[in-house]
Amino acid sequence: MLELLRRFRRPILVFALILAALLLYSANLRRGGGSTFFERSVLGLTSPLHKLIDVACKGAADTWNHYLWLIETEEENERLLKQNRWLQNELAEVDETRLENERLRKLLDFKEEVQLPTLPAQVISEDASSWFRTVIIDKGSEDGLEEGMPVVVAEGVVGRTVRVAPHQSTVLLVTDASSAVASLVQSSRTRGVCRGQGAELTLDFALRLAEIKVGDRIVTSGTGGVFPKGLVIGSVRQVVKKEYGLFQSVSVEPSVDFSRLEEVLVLLREGP
Repeated sequence: MLELLRRFRRPILVFALILAALLLYSANLRRGGGSTFFERSVLGLTSPLHKLIDVACKGAADTWNHYLWLIETEEENERLLKQNRWLQNELAEVDETRLENERLRKLLDFKEEVQLPTLPAQVISEDASSWFRTVIIDKGSEDGLEEGMPVVVAEGVVGRTVRVAPHQSTVLLVTDASSAVASLVQSSRTRGVCRGQGAELTLDFALRLAEIKVGDRIVTSGTGGVFPKGLVIGSVRQVVKKEYGLFQSVSVEPSVDFSRLEEVLVLLREGP
């Protein structure tokens, strides 16, 4: 302890003198008397220290206030971010509802056009385990479905039911290689059979001499016992006529976007 006092003797002495002077100056002010030369000298010496302490205190106060402001700003930003996410979710739900209503309205209009008993269904999955191009819908035999029923959307033919369970059914798409639909070219009435080729279709057995142009609409012919007449299948994308042969090669682009299937209509069989 004595060693410590000896090491810092001078600073301690200066601090004690300054403190004593301040106390004397304060007592003198309370008495109302004038300050002595010694008090004025000490006050002059300590004035820079007072200013330094004042600046330090103000700086600390400003730093603390800025810290509090940053905390409040961060909390406000977090609140605004949460509100923004909530609004985005609400907007997405509104858009989804609007799009669903548009699709259902198209199906309803199409239902009025075909004038056949129909059953709306929802596409719930693709049959990933199958070698065929199929989708699964959420209606089955308990809803009146049977194998071989046409499945359509407002844009055209989707396919037909091939497996029917009590509460769901498998639909074979017209783009599947095993699918064949009796068809005709709407403008020239040329007959043929639309077969699936994966992403597109071909119109087989179209006579080479028949007039078929790119853009011609292909519709169901009504023969074959599955699809009623006049349902849109697609449009002609390419026509190739070889110099020899009985038939021409016709590529058909499906009218339905099979990657966006959500709601469909199953055409039910009319009662006796």
